[in-house]
Amino acid sequence: MTNDLTDTIWTELAGLDFKVTTVDAGGVPTRSLQAGNGEEAVVFLHGTSGHLEAFIRNIRSHAEKYTVHAIDMLGHGYTGKPDYPYEIPKYRDHLLAYLDAVGIDKAHIGGESLGGWVGARAAIDDPDRIASLQLLCAGGTVANPAVMDRIRTSTRKAVSTEDVEFTRKRLQLLMADAADATEELVATRYAIYHQPDFVTNVENLLSLQDMETRQRNILRPEDLAKIDVPTLIVWGRNNPFGETPEADAMHQHIKGSELVLFEDCGHWPQHEQAAKYNPISLDFIGRNRAHS
Repeated sequence: MTNDLTDTIWTELAGLDFKVTTVDAGGVPTRSLQAGNGEEAVVFLHGTSGHLEAFIRNIRSHAEKYTVHAIDMLGHGYTGKPDYPYEIPKYRDHLLAYLDAVGIDKAHIGGESLGGWVGARAAIDDPDRIASLQLLCAGGTVANPAVMDRIRTSTRKAVSTEDVEFTRKRLQLLMADAADATEELVATRYAIYHQPDFVTNVENLLSLQDMETRQRNILRPEDLAKIDVPTLIVWGRNNPFGETPEADAMHQHIKGSELVLFEDCGHWPQHEQAAKYNPISLDFIGRNRAHS
C-alpha cells in the first residue's frame, strides 16, 4: 500500500462509527477501539511493544458483520503498566478480564506475534471463551537467541533515545516494504514509546526476550496439540522474526488448522496484505461462527 497523505489512520476509519475508550479489565485500565454491532465479537491482539493501531486496516471490514475490539494489551500502548514481568499467563488473564468487562462470553481472536501467543494460551486454558483463533505470524513456539536479541535491542534503542529514526527503524523491521510503516504509525508509536511509564516499564515488557523466562512460557508441540478451536495460521514469507517452518510446525501440531502463506510480506500480514487478509479472515470467521 502506498505511503502517502491519503494513507492515514483517520482515513482508514473515516465514516465508520467507532469509539476509543478505556475499559477496567481486572483493575488494569485498558485502551480499546470498538466498532460494529454484530452478534459475535472479534478481538484483535497486537505484538510485542505494539498497540491497537496494528489492526487499523482491518477494523472497517470486520465491523460490517461483527463487533470489533482492538485493544492495547497489558503493559502496552496506553493500557495500564503494573510493575511486574509480563509473562503469558498475565496476558491471558488480562485478555479474559477484558472479555468479562465488556460482556463477551466467546470471542474470535486475531492475534499477531505476541497476540497470537496469548490467544493460543487462552485457547488451551479456556477454550470455552474462544470461538476461533487466528495466529498471524504468531510467536511463542521457538526461542531463537538472535531474534530475541533483535527485538530487545531495537525496542530499547527506540525507547531510550529521542531520535524518531530509531522508532521508524523498529517499525520498518516488521515490514517487507518499508512504506507500510507509515509516518502516522511512526508518530503514534513514538508517542507511546516515550510515555514516562512506558520508559520505566520497558524491561517488564521485554521479559519474554529473556531465555529463561521464555522457556517457561513457550508453546511446545504438546501444548499446540491441545488447541481444539478452529485455527487459521497466516504467515509472511519475509517474516524477519520467524521463518515458514515455524508456521508449518504449528499447522502440523494444531489438528484441523488452516495455513495461508503471503508472498512479499513480513511480520504484519494483516496490515501489509490487508486486501488479501481481510476476506480470508472474514471467510474463516464466517465458517466458524459461535452462534451458527
